[in-house]
Amino acid sequence: MLQIAFIRENQEKVISALAKRNMDARAVVEEVVQLDEKRRAAQVELDNTLSESNKLSKDIGELMKAGEKSKASILKEKTVLLKEKSKALAESADVLANELTEKLYTLPNLPAAIVPAGKSADDNLNVYEEGDIPVLHEGAQPHWELVKQYDIIDFELGNKITGAGFPVYKGKGARLQRALINYFLDKNTAAGYQEVQVPHFVNEASAYGTGQLPDKEGQMYHDATDNLYLIPTAEVPVTNIFRDVIVNENEFPILRTAYTPCFRREAGSYGAHVRGLNRLHQFDKVEIVRIEHPDNSYQALDGMVEHVKNILKELKLPFRILRLCGGDMGFTSALTYDFEVYSTAQERWLEISSVSNFETFQANRLKLRFKDKDGKNQLAHTLNGSSLALPRVLAGILENYQTPEGIVIPEVLRPYCGFDIIN
Repeated sequence: MLQIAFIRENQEKVISALAKRNMDARAVVEEVVQLDEKRRAAQVELDNTLSESNKLSKDIGELMKAGEKSKASILKEKTVLLKEKSKALAESADVLANELTEKLYTLPNLPAAIVPAGKSADDNLNVYEEGDIPVLHEGAQPHWELVKQYDIIDFELGNKITGAGFPVYKGKGARLQRALINYFLDKNTAAGYQEVQVPHFVNEASAYGTGQLPDKEGQMYHDATDNLYLIPTAEVPVTNIFRDVIVNENEFPILRTAYTPCFRREAGSYGAHVRGLNRLHQFDKVEIVRIEHPDNSYQALDGMVEHVKNILKELKLPFRILRLCGGDMGFTSALTYDFEVYSTAQERWLEISSVSNFETFQANRLKLRFKDKDGKNQLAHTLNGSSLALPRVLAGILENYQTPEGIVIPEVLRPYCGFDIIN
């Protein structure tokens, strides 16, 4: 959530920045400022009324001590009226504050200065590319055919048990999946990220805290009975560990990693580009989260990009890094880098990671602060990244490592798998 003081003092800057997201925010920004003015005016009147009431209470005490009960009685009548006025003003201030918060929830984060202009994924900027695209043998197949041939993932069985988008991993497929999870976690912990295991359901406050609500409400699985949400990413519970927390400046950087299953409704997804592992309703992902001092968050973002880059280098998958344009960035992000691996069998790039800096946007919702050197509370910066999302990494391995004899396991994964080939 954007800070109201910043919006109030920088209206044109906010409108101009959100235009990079192809959003005409003038009407919303003006409404936000007007609501804030009304809220502040109501609060001032409330404070003045309470102050007057408190003064009268002291005067009443003095009059009672002096034995002037009749004068005290007159003032008591005034305090009754002031209390009624205070109650009405407090209710009005609360209504205005809630209206302001709801309106602020509709404004996305401001893009960083280096975010390229653009309307869609076609306008993203390719900033890095590495790895040779393998030349596959004649008869090479996409992963949804390979998993049938080697009986390692069963989409039809998952459809029987639950529905489309909930695959069953079998045999060496399940072991490869587990190997990837352990490998990713080991890489992250070796880089200083503390591993945590977190709930797979979150409450409404947590979903609002990281910005999934109200923006992604239609994409989340919701248990209405207990008003809980299945997590779309470990980012939500891990970052919410620090909701309503004031950290000391010397605690930075705070690094966490977690493996979780993730659940996304992906409403409206259809077509060939979502076949097989390309788009699932339940999938596994290993996440990294950082809580940073504002002065260091972009250096930290560069470090996260390098970390994910090194994992893909070890897997020896051809990949590229995109700096997302304003029109393709997520609601909460100030700057995002997407990683994509090339699927030779599908002849297309597959997104396998997003690494983002949210600056103070999430921290403002979370009330995640730190005490600076002067003892004042300041908002921290939050960052997160996939390291990595498993389905498309697995798809890239199956397709790019296929041979006539079987699917060769990347060398770095063999100690985790206990086998060298799927055949």
